[in-house]
Amino acid sequence: MNAILPPWIVLDPLLQAWLLEDIGRGDRATQALFGPTPPLAEAQWVAKAAGVVAGAPIAARAFQLLAPQSQFTLLVGEGMECQPGVAIAHLQAPADTLLIGERVALNLAMRLSGIATATRQYVREIADLPAKLTDTRKTTPGLRVLEKYATQVGGAVNHRMGLDDAAMIKDNHIHAAGGIENAIARVRQAIPYPLAIEVETSSLTEVQTALTCGADIIMLDNMSVRQMREAVSLIRCENPQTKIEASGNITLKTLRSVAETGVDFISTSAPITQSVWLDLSMKAV
Repeated sequence: MNAILPPWIVLDPLLQAWLLEDIGRGDRATQALFGPTPPLAEAQWVAKAAGVVAGAPIAARAFQLLAPQSQFTLLVGEGMECQPGVAIAHLQAPADTLLIGERVALNLAMRLSGIATATRQYVREIADLPAKLTDTRKTTPGLRVLEKYATQVGGAVNHRMGLDDAAMIKDNHIHAAGGIENAIARVRQAIPYPLAIEVETSSLTEVQTALTCGADIIMLDNMSVRQMREAVSLIRCENPQTKIEASGNITLKTLRSVAETGVDFISTSAPITQSVWLDLSMKAV
């Protein structure tokens, strides 16, 4: 699966804000050393741990915003795995650009590579099964578009990007509406035509109600594996077109048994919320 990078018109304002946050009123050390006419310099990015490379195009853009002539050449491709001690990229730019952009670019790449690495572990666990791994909206404020890009690089499918991507009726919505039937009816009257309706369920009774009311997607939330199997059987029998999502306390240990129940999607926040940054460093050549 190819990860789709958001367009620069979306990403550039974010990168500019992050660069401004770090630069402040200027890089005192770098400007003192090189003055107004810094020489061209070269550097390499080196992996200090094994993992999946993600975020390289975004890192390259950070340097290009500082100096358009900057060159960022990947030696290990986006989405490919790297080993400790291996150079993953070669950079050429004015010396001040390399030093001023280093931290923002590395931080982003380390964060996104960590997410892609964790995601790849989960995806491999169920690679031979039809179920697809999806992310969630549990993301860092301001970084959602990039963190969800990283899960794509790792092999997952994006769940909705925001509240406007689908009408997801969760337990608090159901409580507020007085039941699943009322919630679906009221939401269906208000949403645009192409938008799907997903309903969170926690029992077979709720699954049956969601089916009867024509939910497009039924989420099996925090159910046991046995309950999931029964719910999948019920849904497939009554309406094979209805998509089924499993969610709630999904771990690497439980992931495969959940996938074997026959669900279409398994959503988990773990690759984003529990991932460890992939350690990278920049070394002058």
